[in-house]
Amino acid sequence: MRDFMAITGPTTSGKTQLSIAVAEALDGEIICMDSRQVYRGMDIGTDKVSPEHRHRVPHHGLDLRNPDEFYSAGQFGRDAHYYIEEISGRGRVPLLVGGTGLFLRSLTHPIFKQPDIDAARLQALRGFMAKRPRAELARWVGALDSGRAEFAQEGGPQRLGRTIEVALFTGRSLSWWHSQGTSDREPLNGLIVVLDKDREELDRRIDARVTRMAAEGLVEEVSGLLEKGYGPEDPGMSGTGYREVAAYLGGDMTLEEALGQMRSQTRQYARRQLTWFRHQLPDDAMHVDTSRPLDAQAADVVAAWKTKERSIDG
Repeated sequence: MRDFMAITGPTTSGKTQLSIAVAEALDGEIICMDSRQVYRGMDIGTDKVSPEHRHRVPHHGLDLRNPDEFYSAGQFGRDAHYYIEEISGRGRVPLLVGGTGLFLRSLTHPIFKQPDIDAARLQALRGFMAKRPRAELARWVGALDSGRAEFAQEGGPQRLGRTIEVALFTGRSLSWWHSQGTSDREPLNGLIVVLDKDREELDRRIDARVTRMAAEGLVEEVSGLLEKGYGPEDPGMSGTGYREVAAYLGGDMTLEEALGQMRSQTRQYARRQLTWFRHQLPDDAMHVDTSRPLDAQAADVVAAWKTKERSIDG
């Protein structure tokens, strides 16, 4: 029996709309699989699912942390296990939805249990790394962990920082820790659904999303977070959008420059996601052509789930 369904794909590919349609058809509940939407007070810049959608389908895993708190793929794996068991226990279908590939991998390939690291030293290192460009962090990863050379070209700043932290504070590379197989959880079996979107169309949708975020109040959202004492050095606000708008509010660039950087950085992130999905997802992942009507996409996904259930149950 399948443990869960995951709907994933690059940013702006249409995961939310498809997941709502599928969840309603299968009597499912959605588990957030987005590393930014776990943070409270960060709604516009993360394009968090709307209250209307949350009313239509139960959602789990949103608003779990304050922006200055770290949330790892390992923690997601533990939380998602709990949600999956709880949802399945009610006879409903667990749907993981989001584009954070490492979160998905933490379920299909459980992550090692992190050794204890001194919190004060860890916070100091994270503050330092938050001010370094991504390219510099990638060079550090290449030097500290040769086994993650490919990841260094694809991973985001928070994930690169994670690799650096483990290597510096434990004396062993993240690759070495993963090789020890120290997780206390069994891998789960899921139907992986990947949304395919033309790159030019992705770029257009990314540009439109950034424009919409600005119109909906992204600057005001970031300003409010800064007034509460949060900043770009915090895990939640280190991502695209919050970092650039904080720089604008600090007088380091114009608003148009900040929005331009958001568009550029989001396009690069989408490219890294596409590369990750191409190399890391299982061969039997279901690919969905998003140029087709939404109801046709949903019907295919629902049929695939039901077919898998019948074939596995015998």
